[in-house]
Amino acid sequence: MSQSRLYPLEDVALPGEVLETIDRAGEFGIDTTVDDVAFADIVREVNEEVHEDAESTRRGLESSSDHDLYRSVRDEAAVWDYCASAFDADDAIEDAGLVRIDENEGHPSIRSLVDDDYEITF
Repeated sequence: MSQSRLYPLEDVALPGEVLETIDRAGEFGIDTTVDDVAFADIVREVNEEVHEDAESTRRGLESSSDHDLYRSVRDEAAVWDYCASAFDADDAIEDAGLVRIDENEGHPSIRSLVDDDYEITF
């Protein structure tokens, strides 16, 4: 995780995908064993990177008079409860006064978003 990228969360997802692939190796007659995965360390590193980038972006947005959109939607922002906990962001979320969405085991309900006329894209 040496360089900052647009999607630093790939650093969390990729090890998980590798582990999932290794776990499925038995389906192909391959014996594998994973003794340890330092997911806590991976998440901590990504959290530090994201926090630094987010703070820099926030300062830039708040200091510019050209960012009325940022100010207008700031009070509408919400975070996924599951992700907030996974990235140990509870204090930052509380400090920012953000709403936590936890309708579906910590994730927002796609059905309720669609019912509220949000467009969901993947």
